[in-house]
Amino acid sequence: MSKSQRRSLCPVSISLELFGDRWSLLIVRDLMVRGLRTFKDFQQSGEGIATNILADRLEKLTAAGIIEAEEEESDARRVNYRLTEKGIDLAPVLLEILIWGARHEKTAAPCALIDHMAENRAQVIAEARRRWRDRDQTPLLPKFKKGARG
Repeated sequence: MSKSQRRSLCPVSISLELFGDRWSLLIVRDLMVRGLRTFKDFQQSGEGIATNILADRLEKLTAAGIIEAEEEESDARRVNYRLTEKGIDLAPVLLEILIWGARHEKTAAPCALIDHMAENRAQVIAEARRRWRDRDQTPLLPKFKKGARG
């Protein structure tokens, strides 16, 4: 959305216009904590995103400067997505959403993991930033299993 089309100049409203839909936040989550990088990775993430919506959100997040597309070194036909500095700055936001959701709703996130993250917020965010900086695709969080109770 262009700056002239914004509903208001409220920082919350502007932020939600840029990344506030569930698909955009899930793409950012997958880049930040699950180590996913490609269109196919996102498609197979288990969230059930339609290909047209995925393509649209990747384009919007790129236009907003939250992610960037890079050609894969070994195959220029493949595109890898990566958070920008603006994108990795969403780490505290995503962490708080994760903690809030696990505390107030039934989720597959293990309680002990959520408690650890809540007690060590700064370290979790620092590790997310380190992995981003070092291009380390090792998942920050395990894939949660259905049936677990957070």
